Amino acid sequence: MKVAVTGTSGLLGNALVEHLRAQGHEVIRLVQRRPDADDEVLWYPEVDTAGLAGVQAVVHLVGERVYGKWTEHHREAIRESRVGGTKLLAESLAGVEDGPRTLLCASAIGYYGDRGDETLTEDSPPGKGFLASVHREAEEAADVADRAGLRVAHLRFGIVQSAEGGALAWLLPQFRRGLGIRAGRGRQYVSWVSLPDVVRAIDHVLVTPSIAGPVNIVAPHPVTNREYADILAGVLGRPRFIALTRGLTRRLFGTEVADEIVLASVRAIPERLQRTGFTFRHPNLETAFRELLDTCNLQ
Repeated sequence: MKVAVTGTSGLLGNALVEHLRAQGHEVIRLVQRRPDADDEVLWYPEVDTAGLAGVQAVVHLVGERVYGKWTEHHREAIRESRVGGTKLLAESLAGVEDGPRTLLCASAIGYYGDRGDETLTEDSPPGKGFLASVHREAEEAADVADRAGLRVAHLRFGIVQSAEGGALAWLLPQFRRGLGIRAGRGRQYVSWVSLPDVVRAIDHVLVTPSIAGPVNIVAPHPVTNREYADILAGVLGRPRFIALTRGLTRRLFGTEVADEIVLASVRAIPERLQRTGFTFRHPNLETAFRELLDTCNLQ
């Protein structure tokens, strides 16, 4: 399959390109600058639809980082990168005859908002809050492609685990020094997924024509924040004794990021992936940590 991918300079995008090529797919990198390689095509601020000749599917992964203080400028950047970027791609692909017929767009479990102990499947309604509204609007922005007959899937990513970037990479130095922490009371659920399983899941969605609409890209066994901290500390052989109060968590991450991400509880399960035969390499967090850290010699 010939696949075009946005966001290939990021941790997930780069890993996806490597995986797809290893599986025999031909990959085109969609870039936001003047292309300077044979495998690059411009997609922003205007999609070079001619460069997508022969491409069967597009995977859209671009999105502004959500961590950091949510100033008005940052909020706008988050919304534009997800809603505006998706709208641009969807409208462009909808207007191309004999162009890509599959569009996979990055979304996130933030779509569900803070939901406590509720088990969330792809059929669960959206939640409340800034991020939930952004993800809902971004998914709606792809409707034009769906109406034009493309197969559209929304990849609702959990918290991706990799020792090379993201939340785990940020936590590792603290935990290795014996400064393992939990946030708040630690009762909030963390829907996580290993980076190897993310790229395998995207490949699964690409090659499974029956999958459309939302897809929870999460491991089958979510854990609480307390369990996450205890498992990581145990794998590293370090104590975990620091508990950040809600107030300290808000001070460290910013009130909105703390409330909508760090302290929010999202107990999502991968119902659609498992129903279509996907098997996880890392279904459990402890085995995921051990393999990820062994691979990077960080344990």
